[in-house]
Amino acid sequence: MGRSSDPDLVVGPETADDAGVYRIGERLALVETVDIVTPLVDDPFTFGRIAAANALSDVFAMGGRPVTALNLVFFPACTLGGEVLAEILAGGLDAMREAGVCLVGGHTVEDDELKYGLAVTGLIDPARVVRNATARPGDQLILTKPLGTGIISTAIKADMASAAAEAEAIRWMTTLNAAAAGLMVECGASACTDVTGFGLLGHASEMARGSGVTVEFTLDAVPLMGGVGELVADGLVPAGCYRNRDHYAPLVSPSTGDDARFLPLFDPQTSGGLLIALPPAATGCFHAAAAKRGIFAATVGQVLPAGEHPVVLV
Repeated sequence: MGRSSDPDLVVGPETADDAGVYRIGERLALVETVDIVTPLVDDPFTFGRIAAANALSDVFAMGGRPVTALNLVFFPACTLGGEVLAEILAGGLDAMREAGVCLVGGHTVEDDELKYGLAVTGLIDPARVVRNATARPGDQLILTKPLGTGIISTAIKADMASAAAEAEAIRWMTTLNAAAAGLMVECGASACTDVTGFGLLGHASEMARGSGVTVEFTLDAVPLMGGVGELVADGLVPAGCYRNRDHYAPLVSPSTGDDARFLPLFDPQTSGGLLIALPPAATGCFHAAAAKRGIFAATVGQVLPAGEHPVVLV
């Protein structure tokens, strides 16, 4: 996809960033994104909230403030009743209200498969955009949610997830990235991306290649949700996890395998956390403030000068 020649396009599609940014004034720009997902849980209200949180995350990852949204619904009216649709939309609206976002409309399409999401518009100072392609050698890497939503969602669909694992995954997927994003802006983050469909290593590869660096992860420092290792051992791994591994594994050193240590790093996340690159001097401040504000934060690696591979595991 080529980049537009419009001089007011601040962030386009060329580095696979989380959202587009378009300048409308000297100190004001629009942050625009759209995201749609299929159900991950049985409860329609919870699904609506997860889908909305997932879409809003793209604006937060850029350091922006989401302000308006449009509902996008693909709904099998012949098999699901209007009450289900109402609950999905209520869940989405609940997340939008928490984020201070105004729902301004939407569009519904009759389809064989249920899908729901948002088109979101946010605001930002174009001089303060946090991109995925601006990480610098020496930066520390912080992750703001543990991994495992794709694996646990697969187990939920197979009726093989424990109640504790399901509750933990839902808690993380319905948690907005607003507080973590606000803190990263306060602390002067160098770069950021949210960890969603391409998994941790997929999004990290985009950050590394866009920034012209190598990102190094300490494998034992990457947090996983409870029970994820056992679910991988039981074969409850989504197809998207294997697709991510097959696509991104050539960019990773050392070569990764199929075991519980590596597969979660490729797990496609829904409403995942932020992967933030912070200057070393700001890392302590971030962790101290995160602890006071109840924000999850784990230092999972560092940014190195460009090497043979974009991503290195140690």
